[in-house]
Amino acid sequence: MTASYILSIDQGTTSSRAILFDAQGTPGASGQKELTQHFPDDGWVEHDATEIWSDTLAVCREALAGVDIGDVAAIGITNQRETTVVWDRATGEPVHRAIVWQDRRTADMCARLRAEGHEAMFQQRTGLLLDSYFSGTKVAWILDNVDGARARARKGELCFGTIDSWLVYKLTGGDVHATDVTNASRTLMFNIETQDWDDELLAVLGVPREMLPRVLDPSAVFGTTSQELFGASIPVAGILGDQQAATVGQACFAPGLMKSTYGTGCFALVNTGTTKVDSANRLLGTVAYRFGGKPTYALEGSIFMAGATVQWLRDKMGLITSASETQALAQQADPKSHVYLVPAFTGLGAPYWDPHARGTIVGMTRDTGRAEIVSAALEAVAFQTRDLMDAMADDMRRAGLTAPTELRVDGGMVANDWFCQVLADTLGRPIARPAVTETTSLGAAFAAGLTVGLFKSTDDVEAIWKLDQTFEPQKTDDWRAERYAGWQDAVSRARVET
Repeated sequence: MTASYILSIDQGTTSSRAILFDAQGTPGASGQKELTQHFPDDGWVEHDATEIWSDTLAVCREALAGVDIGDVAAIGITNQRETTVVWDRATGEPVHRAIVWQDRRTADMCARLRAEGHEAMFQQRTGLLLDSYFSGTKVAWILDNVDGARARARKGELCFGTIDSWLVYKLTGGDVHATDVTNASRTLMFNIETQDWDDELLAVLGVPREMLPRVLDPSAVFGTTSQELFGASIPVAGILGDQQAATVGQACFAPGLMKSTYGTGCFALVNTGTTKVDSANRLLGTVAYRFGGKPTYALEGSIFMAGATVQWLRDKMGLITSASETQALAQQADPKSHVYLVPAFTGLGAPYWDPHARGTIVGMTRDTGRAEIVSAALEAVAFQTRDLMDAMADDMRRAGLTAPTELRVDGGMVANDWFCQVLADTLGRPIARPAVTETTSLGAAFAAGLTVGLFKSTDDVEAIWKLDQTFEPQKTDDWRAERYAGWQDAVSRARVET
């Protein structure tokens, strides 16, 4: 084949991006637009799906501006996963704003389902917990709160999709309603053992099967773009949910390899191979990827606020004007400060799963200034990562698997050397930062490239992955224990239900 580029669409929580990758996995031209956040009520977070589509189209055209469209072999998509869109199958019009993965409006519904004794079945079949984080209860809420939606859904007039499905539908001019297995595995409706939508789970949630997308491998031809969008039709040949995309982009193909992505939230995944691990620590079992119809599983821990905490420091508190300022400010903080910031602005994720926890700052004195607050915000992400890694190590040992000894990191926050060093010191493990930190976009490009033959196998991905820097722990075990005990105390103060 002569086409030598993959266009990777990365539709995230705070922005929509497109990056052009070459056959060596090197990023080139790109475009990016920040996404409007809507907060209609306490704990509610929404996006305008129409804005997501128009922004995505704009950034794709920007990235393709200097390229012969015939040189683009395929499009790969990676996306914020659990964010939920319901739209009219015929007109393509959303019936409600997209409900974002951070949204907590269905916390009471999840509590009711747990009280009715359903959680064990959901966890066994989906690997997930009954939490408003996931798509299933968000779909049910839309069906219950939009006039006539449930009846229309039963007739097949409405489509449900995560953002990947929405973009595929729009890119193909409404011809294709499909998703990939990694996004499906985050809905509470997909059985990761049978690899199909589960009718019993759908009945409990009250979601008609008629509105669900077809589920394909991440590397597959989902459809082709409408010719008028880019001047020629391009196959959409790869889809991975953002954290699974980063797992592929970090070449975590062997059991025990672990990555953590620091974007809006922080999401750590460890490859468990063909073993579906049932967590004893309220972590999530999920599908890491599925190539050739054979699923590879992972354990995942989710932190809701990572880069979003830095955004809060900028937009709501006015302590910084850009994220790039955080390293210098953190370095100025008093090292003896015992200020802890618990960023539970939308509740706490793994391993706590407390939707009622709220943001808390403890340990302030009159000496506390913005440097200490900024430092505490970055340290909070490191402490939460330790929460996840300790839980993962325990689950892996219980399953007879080797616990991870190193963490591969990516995402916007890891450009901050101070943060990476604090992460190594807090975990007591080496932190490996790759040369290309756009691993989420890279993973989607790899999935599409595998489909169209630009890459031959995962061996090509492993060969492309290059290390930029390793951060070794520099602090003592006593330092780690003291700091972590302070964090655990701060978390207990942030929680309404302990």
